Amino acid sequence: MVHRSKNSKPGRSWIGFLYACGAGLALSQPAAAQSAQWPLQDLSAFRQPGSSWQLASDVQARLGKPNVLETSKGAGVLVNLPGKKQHGQDLFTSQEFGDIDLELDYMMAEGSNSGIYFQGRYELQLLDSWGVANPRPGDNGGIYERWDDSKPEGQKGYQGYAPRQNASKAPGLWQHLKVSFQAPRFDASGNKIENARIIRAELNGVLIHENVVLEGPTRGSIGGGDEKATGPIRIQGDHGAVAFRNISIREFKTPRPELSALQYSVFGGRYTKDLFLTAKPRATGASKVLTANAGPLSPEYVLQYTGTLNVKEAGEYNLGLSMQGGGGFIKINGKNVTEFGQNRGKVQLPAGEVPIEIVYARSGEWGNPSLGMVISGPGVRDFYTGDAITPDDTDPIMVNADQNTILRSFIDVPGSQQKVVHAVSVGSPEKVHYTYDMDKGMLVQVWRGRFLETTPMWHERGNGTARPQGAIQRFGTPFFTLGRLASQQDAWNADSTGSGYRPKGYVLDENDRPTFRYQIHGSTVTDAIRVFEDGHGLSRELTVSEPAADLYAKLAEGAQIEALDKNLYLVDGKAWYLQLQDAGGAKPIVRDAAGKKELIIPVKGKLSYSILF
Repeated sequence: MVHRSKNSKPGRSWIGFLYACGAGLALSQPAAAQSAQWPLQDLSAFRQPGSSWQLASDVQARLGKPNVLETSKGAGVLVNLPGKKQHGQDLFTSQEFGDIDLELDYMMAEGSNSGIYFQGRYELQLLDSWGVANPRPGDNGGIYERWDDSKPEGQKGYQGYAPRQNASKAPGLWQHLKVSFQAPRFDASGNKIENARIIRAELNGVLIHENVVLEGPTRGSIGGGDEKATGPIRIQGDHGAVAFRNISIREFKTPRPELSALQYSVFGGRYTKDLFLTAKPRATGASKVLTANAGPLSPEYVLQYTGTLNVKEAGEYNLGLSMQGGGGFIKINGKNVTEFGQNRGKVQLPAGEVPIEIVYARSGEWGNPSLGMVISGPGVRDFYTGDAITPDDTDPIMVNADQNTILRSFIDVPGSQQKVVHAVSVGSPEKVHYTYDMDKGMLVQVWRGRFLETTPMWHERGNGTARPQGAIQRFGTPFFTLGRLASQQDAWNADSTGSGYRPKGYVLDENDRPTFRYQIHGSTVTDAIRVFEDGHGLSRELTVSEPAADLYAKLAEGAQIEALDKNLYLVDGKAWYLQLQDAGGAKPIVRDAAGKKELIIPVKGKLSYSILF
């Protein structure tokens, strides 16, 4: 059910079809390409780096200390530390690039400001935008404005693009950025014939831009406003402390393979393996394009294409069919690259003309028939050739959280076949939301941004599953928050056997915020989770009646857990903060457990802490 304040209904918003070709596949299905992971063992990838740029083995920000990053000696992390005595300078790569996919991690100091300029001209902003409710083009992940000083005040900035939602993390946490950039195109005379564009950009796993045309350089670009086919990556270095790691660039500069000499045969009925040996085609002909609509049509038919794939550069290629209303497969030189109904496959291709066969089998009357092929390879970004894709007429069903909102559903557990089957997701107008597992008394995940998509839950028969729609921080495979340990080295109990666990639902406060209740190990527990008004995270207060002497709470698990200051911890490789507020005098323990770290603490009756992310 959805619970809202009085006189309100579940919200639905309708979003258009996200095309599954070309740009839409560039990052979700990484292409084989000319790529490089920068080891960052020195600064040789950059030309004349200023003195504010250095290398470190690790870096750390401090909440409450603006523009401060603390470094550890070593290499692997690129750090900019501008200051009053050391004015920062922008950093330029020695190499120039055209079409690229850029992927990296970055960390902002509190209040810090930086940016990445593609070709030195088109800026994607990096900023401490933690908790900003309605981001603008100058916020983290925004495409910065172009600028015209001749325009009136208030109109000088134009054509800036805010991120679709604020997916920013807190200062001192690593953020992950993936951008697919297409350079402008020029004819033989040097005239621009196509604008640059951001094909796709993801911040912390959230789509923030798609197919954004860049009609010209943004403010502060190099070259006096000119545009080129290639240019350096430029990192803004004169505004604030920022760090980078895991920088990877894939280049795309090989001409695309092309289909030619396509001949089709149309057969009636369903596809069988011996169809082409026993049946005669109803029609044959030539086609300039790959389409599901060649020749006479019927509710059930099979299209067989033969032709040539002209390959410019030898190497491993990724081929796939994009189909609606049927299935099919691809053969190269008589051998299957994909099986019937399989989306994609890999194949080694020589340079030159390669024989290709493509089969599309239409079945029944479901879906608009369409056929296309997606190709990627060495130096070739995913591209699509074929029918225009007709959108599925199923609009996604979205639940917004303009007020405190509760929805019960299934929630998938990534990386496993499990689902949280008694999940309660709680949304807030501060755009910080969480999921609670009523079978274990556990906070499963928290996220920032939009609330839930419920299409899998409510469309047609549905499967009961809802999907978070923002930058998600998960807390591991669901476990019981409370458990008894005979010693601090005992493994955390994975099931409820002998615990007497009994969920007792939840009660709502005057603002429709739930407090969960359950019984475990002879104690009655109330579990109150509240979102901070500034959107920085949430607090959790557990109250346990007459706790057993050996009762513990597991607060966190992850690859690493670092103690920063008193009662403040960085969890899972600087993914989120945990701040302990009140433990009744109990001391937290960081311990090794099954290849991970766990943060546990004895329970004295009341336990409160915050999660910042």
